[in-house]
Amino acid sequence: MQVLAHGLGGRTDLPLDAVAAIAGGGTAVAASFLALTAAWKRPRLRPGAGRPLPPRLARLLDSPALTAAARAAALLATVLVTLVAFAGPPRDTANLAPWALYVTFWVGLVPASVLLGPVWKRVNPLRTLHAGLCRVTGISPDGARTLPSRLGWWPAAAWLAGFVWLELVAPNRSDPRVVGALIVAYAVVNVVLAARYGRGWFDRGDGFEAYSTLLARLCPLGRRGDGVLVLRTPLTGIMGGAAEPGLVAAACVLIGSTGFDGITRTTYWRDNVDPADLVAGTLGLAGAIAAVTVLYLAATRISAALTGGDPREVPGRFAATLLPIALGYTLAHYFSFFLLEGQMTFILASDPFGTGLNLLGSTGNRVDHDLAGPTLTAQVQVNAIVLGHIAATIAAHDLALRTQPPDRAFRGQLPIAAVMVALTCAGLFALLSG
Repeated sequence: MQVLAHGLGGRTDLPLDAVAAIAGGGTAVAASFLALTAAWKRPRLRPGAGRPLPPRLARLLDSPALTAAARAAALLATVLVTLVAFAGPPRDTANLAPWALYVTFWVGLVPASVLLGPVWKRVNPLRTLHAGLCRVTGISPDGARTLPSRLGWWPAAAWLAGFVWLELVAPNRSDPRVVGALIVAYAVVNVVLAARYGRGWFDRGDGFEAYSTLLARLCPLGRRGDGVLVLRTPLTGIMGGAAEPGLVAAACVLIGSTGFDGITRTTYWRDNVDPADLVAGTLGLAGAIAAVTVLYLAATRISAALTGGDPREVPGRFAATLLPIALGYTLAHYFSFFLLEGQMTFILASDPFGTGLNLLGSTGNRVDHDLAGPTLTAQVQVNAIVLGHIAATIAAHDLALRTQPPDRAFRGQLPIAAVMVALTCAGLFALLSG
């Protein structure tokens, strides 16, 4: 039995005029582009800029003791969830593991990374297991072989595509035993690969750590090139401008998968597709990711033709500007899901093995649906999509001014702006057609 709804399943009673919201969202993104071209004539987002944190606070945040405590807590939590998955109640409604993985971890990783930085890299229990394995066996932490740089973000993109397929399409995905097997298999594969390629594997080979690291580029807390912790304008973290292999794929997987989640909530999909149809679900997910990828590649290659840029480099150079869109889609699709269904993790953690305990005083509690009412949910969802595209438009505009000839930057941005408007309208349509 599937009990884990997805982002749009949390609220279907949204008090919105769909046509007005879609038209307004598309107009807002188009207007923001025109305003930028008129008023933003030179690059303003400076990579590496920022105000240093007070020294005492910086030392606390970088404290080895804090890191050790956080790693120990993350490892213990992972072990507990895995044990509960195999030895806890067999029903997904009563077992902590599915809720901890699909809601608290997968969705909670987003605000944690955007607000605090690359937190999963710092506490990743797989890094802890790998370090322990190296100490016990004498294996070098740097591995026996060097991971080819041309792989870039491709391993992370593959892991993320596999996980969203599991979350959105796979049968029995909320079965606690399936969740336990997934956690163990994922850990074994990544630790073995890290033993071969070194701890650097986790940077871009561990899908979850890579996901956290990419989203952390939007965090107002960052590091300068000299390692100093600074407060910065969030979009400066995606202003690198260097083409990174696989980054387009990773970003398009994130955007396309949330778009597909929205499509499955539309009346058309519900009336015409059996939710248990594995082939239809797989093709739908692949098609949504492919559509986003084709739109982005077409826009950036047209932009390259208009500006005289290299069509092989421009897509990768602007790929990081897709991250605000991915964040906006994630917030829109999972906001009510996280606030409502996320309460189940706390409720079930009070009696993890179903033995009658009440460790946290929450055993037997019910989800408080008033925590995310229809009006609040509607406001967050629509604004997240629109503001995500506006932020991406700002980032792309600034990066274009930085990397393209000034007299060609405007026309080079036209196809990208057109895609931004199209994606905004499509995202809102999927959001409001449920």
